[in-house]
Amino acid sequence: MGAIGEVLLIVLAILAFLLLLTGVGVYVLVKVGRKAAVKAKQATTRLTTHVNAMGPGEAAEVERLRLDLRREVSLTRQAVETAQQQGWGLGDLPHLLADLSRQAEVHDAQLGMYAQQLRVSAYIDHATLGKLREHQAKLTAMCARIRADLLGHQVQHASAGIDDLRARTDLEIEARRTTAVPDPLDEIDHLYRRTMEQRREPS
Repeated sequence: MGAIGEVLLIVLAILAFLLLLTGVGVYVLVKVGRKAAVKAKQATTRLTTHVNAMGPGEAAEVERLRLDLRREVSLTRQAVETAQQQGWGLGDLPHLLADLSRQAEVHDAQLGMYAQQLRVSAYIDHATLGKLREHQAKLTAMCARIRADLLGHQVQHASAGIDDLRARTDLEIEARRTTAVPDPLDEIDHLYRRTMEQRREPS
């Protein structure tokens, strides 16, 4: 009876362990599935925007505005991240970029809604497009200013490094000129004389 109880206990422990593994596996699969679904939805949205931007008319123009804004924000984010990796003091610029990115997402959603309305209805307030273009110009101009500032600092930093390297090069060349470098012909002449003197000496 005791042996049967031990076997049952072992079987129950194995089942509990398998259930635990199954639960962990399901949890991981659900998390991965959700992330994959979000990425797939983003990819589908981007693809749809690219396809819609190829057509004629105002709706396609609005979709092109969306693509332009996404490209500008992406380039600016890359510039800021590169500057951060190089250890530059950026001050409040990363926070400003985060706020700019959020505002760009809001603007992107507004452009998307406007383009959709243009595609499905002829009755739309065309004055809104002028406002959207104005907002687009302001956002892209801010992105361009951030990148220009970062590039200016990078060029200035590189210029200082180049000037330092040039000064060190000039010093090294000057030092080499002032140091007496033996002439190879003199060394050959010296060896020849020495050999001749050794031959003349009586053995």
